[in-house]
Amino acid sequence: MRSDLYISELDIMLNQHQQSRRNFIKTTGFAFTASVIASEKTVNSIATTLSSTPLLVPPQLAQGIRVGDVLSDRAIVWSRANCSAKMIVKYSFYPDFKDSILIQGPLALKENDYTTHIDITGLPAGQDIFIQVMFQDLNNKQSISKASSGHFRTAPNDARPVRFLWSGDSCGQGWGINPDIGGMKIYEQMRKVNPDFFLHSGDTIYADGPIQAQVKLADGTLWNNLVTEEVSKVAETLNEFRGRYRYNLMDANVRRMAAEVPQIWQWDDHEVTNNWSDAKDLGADKRYGEKNTPLLIARGTKAFMEYAPLRRTADIESERVYRHLPQGPLLDLFVVDMRSYRGRNSANLQTIENEESAFMGRSQIAWLL
Repeated sequence: MRSDLYISELDIMLNQHQQSRRNFIKTTGFAFTASVIASEKTVNSIATTLSSTPLLVPPQLAQGIRVGDVLSDRAIVWSRANCSAKMIVKYSFYPDFKDSILIQGPLALKENDYTTHIDITGLPAGQDIFIQVMFQDLNNKQSISKASSGHFRTAPNDARPVRFLWSGDSCGQGWGINPDIGGMKIYEQMRKVNPDFFLHSGDTIYADGPIQAQVKLADGTLWNNLVTEEVSKVAETLNEFRGRYRYNLMDANVRRMAAEVPQIWQWDDHEVTNNWSDAKDLGADKRYGEKNTPLLIARGTKAFMEYAPLRRTADIESERVYRHLPQGPLLDLFVVDMRSYRGRNSANLQTIENEESAFMGRSQIAWLL
């Protein structure tokens, strides 16, 4: 919808929210001052009032925004709130958001770790798109977060050159975010190249690689990592898998690039555990209390699907990772999945096709052909 009217209403709600917050602070500030000399009964009454009065604190964008799976006419916009809220996306073809379009997005709910995705469609090819993402409180429509801004280009429909970067393996082998050196600075260097997109070719997290606060280097100096509870051990619970993705987004370089460079995600083994298939035996790995590999796969898959800026497929294969993303007449991008359909890890000496030699799965092979 073209939404000049709706945007004006949104501005009015924001102004009303700010005014109500100022009034609340003035009122409760006076009450607190008065309570210093008030009787115990009055103090208790004020405390009851404060505990039952909504503070009107708006939702927050906990980890910024991501853009992904960009085509010539559409793109996925991802974000995460810090509480239950409704996603609102505004986009324009102008950096000053002239003639902007506002879209009511999906709900951020606890069941999905407050993550949201929206597929913006009907975009022109080869066009710069400027976006803002906000979250609206479900209980108070006047309570709206500050906007987080981003920018991307849709894929061309002519034969202009396409420039992209690719890499993989984020925060692996115990190397995390080191604030002493400015964090993961490679992401800032990639952003500055201004590519059309970035292909993250798997191992978007290292769920099986604990990150310690310090690592001793060969010269005797120490590498200092930021550490959270979820990354300090191998991921087993759903929250620990999710915590790996949240950890990477603690880095300002990662967030800044994600808001300006569209991403296309594959996955590999470390999104779950090293060299996994659903037949992997974790019995001898003392790091894992949870030995049920298919259950770990299910949890790792859910977290990946929540945090990846990935376009969803039909319900018949709703967790499908393989997909086709044409990037104009000069580039066809086929994203393949070499984890989900493979057989038991072996010496790979099979001479015939069977369940043990399975690798990409019949449906994916048929799709590629």
